[in-house]
Amino acid sequence: MSGPQCCSNPPILKPESYGVDNCVEKLGGLNVYVAGSPNSKLAILLISNVFGYRVPNLRKLAENIAAAGFFVLVPDFFYGDPFVYDNNRPLAVWLQDHGTDKGFEDAKSIINALKGKGVSAIGAAGFCWGAKVVTELAKSDFIQAAVLLHPSFVTLDDIQEVKVPIAIQGAEIDDYSPPELVKQFEQILAAKPEVDSFVKIFPKAEHGWTMSYNVEDEEAVKRAEEAHRNTLAWFVKHVK
Repeated sequence: MSGPQCCSNPPILKPESYGVDNCVEKLGGLNVYVAGSPNSKLAILLISNVFGYRVPNLRKLAENIAAAGFFVLVPDFFYGDPFVYDNNRPLAVWLQDHGTDKGFEDAKSIINALKGKGVSAIGAAGFCWGAKVVTELAKSDFIQAAVLLHPSFVTLDDIQEVKVPIAIQGAEIDDYSPPELVKQFEQILAAKPEVDSFVKIFPKAEHGWTMSYNVEDEEAVKRAEEAHRNTLAWFVKHVK
């Protein structure tokens, strides 16, 4: 995931694009953007790509999922240090400081904090970098449902170990999870009838398409919104 495709069409991370941070709280030691009622017993974690928790389309998705009755959390797994394409620090170097293993441990801290507040069921969706973290959570009972969107770092062995309902939404044009790999994910899951699954490869979509898309491109918007609807439907079905 150290090539240019992951970094194409980076989001504009200015206050006027992602909104003010008055919806940010501390939970499990991390800053977390929250949406929806904190009294809900059903929570959803949205785990970002390398551009972090201030991506405007990610916060917009959080609000949409919250409208269905979930308490939605978008944690800052990068501690104020998201990847910036033009700061002379290559992605491969940035990743050395922000491994998905640390993200997994941080995610568990947030989940434990949620359970301590009385949350009874949790779902998690991961985008690119975040999909690996969600996959690790899905290998145990940390969460009740998982969604992977244009995943990176996820292996066949990872999918073999998944124990909770999982939806995987891939792109036709993707160096990190090419269609051939996503089809292998699907085959593994088809052989695990005890694990409900949904797999779709979106034609003409490129890696990152659910977050980094041109809002003036009608087809791109349509593809992203379909993936977002699928994500919400999966959580409505399995996070109860």
